[in-house]
Amino acid sequence: MKPIFTLVFALHFPFAALATNGPENTDTTPDMSGVTSEVVNGEDEQETLMFLDAREIDARDFIWVSRIIVVMADTPNDPQFERQLDALRERADEFFARDAVVIFDAHPEDRSPLRQVLRPRGFMTAIIDKDGEVKARRPAVRTGREMMAVIDRFPSRRQEMLERLPSGR
Repeated sequence: MKPIFTLVFALHFPFAALATNGPENTDTTPDMSGVTSEVVNGEDEQETLMFLDAREIDARDFIWVSRIIVVMADTPNDPQFERQLDALRERADEFFARDAVVIFDAHPEDRSPLRQVLRPRGFMTAIIDKDGEVKARRPAVRTGREMMAVIDRFPSRRQEMLERLPSGR
């Protein structure tokens, strides 16, 4: 089932990108004053955890490069959405060490490709491993510690830890 989902995930993005192109002059963008793409703990994107808006990026660019932590809600003012982003910001350095990137989406009306594939009902957090497979999803807030524990159980993460510290074999 998981390889099929990965295949559907990979094949769905090109069609979703084509379907979202509409008239250029429509101005129906909602107010995003409280939620923006950002880089935490520094200026250089290469050394910090990135928080990216799902409407501005293509998740396929991160396959085999980074683990994706997806945070979705129906509105940017959702308390769960804000708590989850705060929990991720608190441990930004530790998530960066695990090659993670945070992609958030609080605008269901925009129908981003990630939203079309994951189909959240209200608030949702998902962790996508480097191979593009959704490894964990939950309709509730997770602490940073819980998310790191989930990531550390991935086979790819275990292999990375063994390569960095070979004495653990």
